[in-house]
Amino acid sequence: MKVFLLLSLLACVLPRGQGMVFTRCELAQKLQELGLDGYAGYSLANWVCTAYHESRYNTAATHYNDYDGSTDFGIFQINSRYWCQYGSQQSSNICGIQCSELLTNNIAVDVACAKTVVTDSANGMGAW
Repeated sequence: MKVFLLLSLLACVLPRGQGMVFTRCELAQKLQELGLDGYAGYSLANWVCTAYHESRYNTAATHYNDYDGSTDFGIFQINSRYWCQYGSQQSSNICGIQCSELLTNNIAVDVACAKTVVTDSANGMGAW
């Protein structure tokens, strides 16, 4: 029992994965470097605002969707049903990536997939 309690405590204290939480300015700078400012007609402010509302700038954010069993991943909360592959779950995997790739502090993968979402989706940023 003590071992279980100790392991549980360590799991809460130790950092998980390689995710990070950006500040607004850090994220804006990185998104600009990665070519999102003006991409598909959307301003840098649009992208920063989307990241804030989806993940609070947290690259390791996930959210399970009860309505269809899919999961949203990363700073833009990209959905596993359409855009990335999550385990053996049925997915269109339009971005051609593993969903786990969206959970690191390297957001280049997130940005590349977000570009695909905004250009391949009939709704543009309305996809979010």
